[in-house]
Parts: sequence; structure tokens; C-alpha cells
Amino acid sequence: MVIAKKWVVVQASKGFPKISDFKLEEEKLRPIEDGEFLVEAVYLSVDPYMRAYMSRLPKNSTMIGGQIAKIIESKAPEFPTGKYIYSSTGWRTHSIINSKQLSDDMGLLTIILPDFGNLPLSLGLGILGMPGNSAYFGFLEICKPKQGETVVVSGAAGAVGSHVVQIAKIKGCTVIGIAGSDEKGKWLTEELGLDYFINYKTQNIEEELKKAAPNGVDCYFDNVGGEISTTILNQMKTFGRVSICGSISGYNATEVQKISSPYFTIVTKQLTLQGFIFSTWNHQWFEGIHANLKWIQEEKLKYRETVTEGFDNMFTAFTDMLQGKNLGKAVVKV
Repeated sequence: MVIAKKWVVVQASKGFPKISDFKLEEEKLRPIEDGEFLVEAVYLSVDPYMRAYMSRLPKNSTMIGGQIAKIIESKAPEFPTGKYIYSSTGWRTHSIINSKQLSDDMGLLTIILPDFGNLPLSLGLGILGMPGNSAYFGFLEICKPKQGETVVVSGAAGAVGSHVVQIAKIKGCTVIGIAGSDEKGKWLTEELGLDYFINYKTQNIEEELKKAAPNGVDCYFDNVGGEISTTILNQMKTFGRVSICGSISGYNATEVQKISSPYFTIVTKQLTLQGFIFSTWNHQWFEGIHANLKWIQEEKLKYRETVTEGFDNMFTAFTDMLQGKNLGKAVVKV
């Protein structure tokens, strides 16, 4: 009999998550049945969206999240023992998956990982997984960048943002990234080729943006929302395009955020804004993965991972990520 460890949400977090909002439990798993397979987690993901969605979970539910896992027993021929999968089974070490139910309410898929060659399996949680496809489709399909245009990316040092800035460079754009430390700025400019970096904690975004983009901004990829995004919208060009991926600035807020209204700018500059959920492109999932893999192999895309060791440290990895302590994708190695 397999004993699974799992993190459950015992109460909705008010403000920044506390360890008392979670509980680490054990669960005895039943034998698998026909059409099912048993997996053992190898890497688990921590992502900003989890903070937004966890308040919707019933009490004592397993915390949501994706993982890379190895199939250790199978009664489903299409999911043979020994293969590695991506699944959205949450913060748990072992899971039983029904091969007839391979997507959840959020549209997250269970898939066998394609061959990454010599690259680490953990990339299936990052640049070759959901964040990578969010960057690839969310930027290219919504912003539709053109060579010579100016692109701004907030949350530029995170898993999605650091990917978007590189795609923008591949497409021949001038790229401005916003993040919260000079260490991140150094990585973005010196390694990823960013043209301009703005530290939102120490610099005036409005003034710096006027210096970096005196003629205005064509495309904005928004990971943070809040007043930062209003400031950027006010410096967009007419007919600018905005892809809204997230709003991490408000995920831990205990009160409704009060920000300056951007609507006059949106109307007068005739901006196009579109929010998206990555599952919109589930039918093109492998297209995005293979495109990103090809760019990595051609050395056009670089990646960085912040790896936390140990399943018992899931909460620490999660809250470190929410505080922006990670460079690139934050993962936990079981």
C-alpha cells in the first residue's frame, strides 16, 4: 500500500498566506483499477495563480498545482510504467489518475512529457510547460508584436515574464522589463538581452519609461496589474495592444485596491486589452512546447530555475515565490 503525503488548505488565507492556513497530511492510497495509473511526484510547481485560486477551494482540499511525476504502476496501456507525465494533481507525492479524465475544471491537462533530450524534466513545469505556453501564445497571439516595436513586460524576471522578454527580442522588438531587484535587472539585461530595466521598488516607473520609450509603447504584457499597469497604459501608443496574464500585485490584498482609472487612456488611444487563460490553447499545446524547445536548442531562449529541495518545503517555496525571491521558474524537487 502506498502512503501519499499531501498539503491541504485548512482555511482561506487572509492577506499573505500563513503556514497555519495549510496542513501536511498522509493518505493511504487504494489499489489502482483498470484504466488508472499511479504516479510519484518528481518536481512540483509553485505559481502566482495558485494564490488567486486557493480561496475558491473547499476546506481541507489538496492545494492545487502542477507536477512532473513518474508512472510507477499502470493499468492504462496508453500510460505505461516508467514514463514521465505532467499533471495537475496538486501538492501531493503520489496520485491515482484515471486515463479517461485527463483534464480538470481549470483546463489543466495530464500529458506524457515529450522528449526533452538532455534538458531537465523540471522544464515541463516552466519554459516547456504551462508558463512557456502562456508566454508563447499569450504574447504572440494577443500582442502580435512586429519588428521594431517597443514592448514592456511587468514581472519580467518570473517564469512567464522572462520568457516573454526573450520572445520579444527574437521578434526584433525593443524590450523594457520591470521587476523588483537590481539582481534581477542584471540577469535580464546581461543574460537575456533586455534593452532597458526598471526597478519598480527604487525607481519612478513613469519617469524611467519616458526615458526608455520616448515615443510610447506598442505592446504591454501584464503580469502584475495595479498602479504599475495604469502607469504603463498611460504611455501606450494609439492602437497599442495589451495581453493580461495576471495581477499578482493584488493577490494578497485584504481590501479592494484603489488605483487610478486607465479608461480615458484606453478610449482615447483606442487600446486593445485582452485577458487570457492558458487552457485557451490546449488544442495547440505541443505546438507551443516544440516551438520553445526549438528556440532553446538554437540558443535563442535561456531559462533559469529556482529549486527548493524537499516536499516538506512546499509552503516556503510558495511564499518565497509570492515575495519575488525566485529568478525564473520556481520549482520544488521532491
